Amino acid sequence: MVRVRLKKTGTRNCICFRIVVTDIRTARDGRVIENLGMYDPRLKTEKIDLERYEHWISQGASPSETVMDIVERAKTGKKLADRPRKAKPSKKVLAK
Repeated sequence: MVRVRLKKTGTRNCICFRIVVTDIRTARDGRVIENLGMYDPRLKTEKIDLERYEHWISQGASPSETVMDIVERAKTGKKLADRPRKAKPSKKVLAK
């Protein structure tokens, strides 16, 4: 079975991801069939070849949840920075 998912690249404190088509049995950073784009969470940049993505989906590939979100943003034209942020939980101060 073929899957469209993220492949981790970059260094320890500067992580970047590639959007790849790979066999579901291979390791996360293992051999890929095709590179479709990239995703950089630090710089908030995303690039994906939608034509090739649609080709692989029509062939039966299943995308991961993160890749589906990236494709949805690419189709609507929204940027990663435009999405609403989740509120952080407040820190409770313990009384002694």
